Amino acid sequence: MRAHLGDQLVIESPATGATRRDGEIVGLHHEDGTPPYDVRWSDTNEVTLVFPGPDAHLHHIEHGQQPGTPQPDTAEPGPVSAAAPPAGTPNPGDIGRRVAVERHRSGLSRGETARRARMSPDYLAYLEEQPADPSLATLVRLADALGTTVAALRGGGIDLPPGRGQALLHPRLRDLSPQECRTLLSTHGVGRIALPASDGRPAVVPVNYEVVDDAIVYRTAPGSAPAAAVGKEVAFEVDHVDEAMSQGWSVLAVGPAHVVTEPDAVHGLTRRAHTTPWAGGEREMWVSIRPASLTGRRITPADE
Repeated sequence: MRAHLGDQLVIESPATGATRRDGEIVGLHHEDGTPPYDVRWSDTNEVTLVFPGPDAHLHHIEHGQQPGTPQPDTAEPGPVSAAAPPAGTPNPGDIGRRVAVERHRSGLSRGETARRARMSPDYLAYLEEQPADPSLATLVRLADALGTTVAALRGGGIDLPPGRGQALLHPRLRDLSPQECRTLLSTHGVGRIALPASDGRPAVVPVNYEVVDDAIVYRTAPGSAPAAAVGKEVAFEVDHVDEAMSQGWSVLAVGPAHVVTEPDAVHGLTRRAHTTPWAGGEREMWVSIRPASLTGRRITPADE
């Protein structure tokens, strides 16, 4: 292994091949570029003396290339990890996807998130875009910066219902204004419809929804449970639970549901949709709910 100043040292997980840690070589101790090296780690910005092991390899930085852009190690031939695709080819791992979602949900930029988590913005960008394997200390700082938990970033609670944490010591439940409810509904997401099913029993089903011109619209298939809403007054609910802070909100819309039949309207809804239904299958029937009432509530600490 022979390095140059500015090269990137990457440490991979021996079990998965994913990047566990990376940093910039800022000091050489031998003129021929052999180890050890002084490395400034991307996740902590600290400089340490490193004797690379078998799980380490180099990405050389070509002249004029921005530091932090991975390039194959041309000094020593060998397999290039499939976990590090060429620069500009986003291939995030599960943790990176969850970090990006939580960051967007919190309305934070990468720079602000990196500052709160005490890490390099370049490392955060790498973590969100490549299948990295960050250390526990890194995850703890990220979870704290994003107001979530390490378990949530790792996906450990995917099979558990939300809201299993302790309630606030002094919670406050307040009503939301219609404008606050519209803001929380936002433009799209996943919500639940409460309606009488075809057998007359009450049913609650989740759907991917859009908000278009103050109407809540979703795609379904004729004969399905969500399609039974057509011609009836239904309730539509969305909510969010902040596990780390024991806070949350919910919005409830009540109104009649109608099927959208006008071809131009159907085409417009399909074209503007943010996502296809997660349940898959042929779901080309659009249903629109025009809220007659819109109410909501939020749980916060009593002193807020």
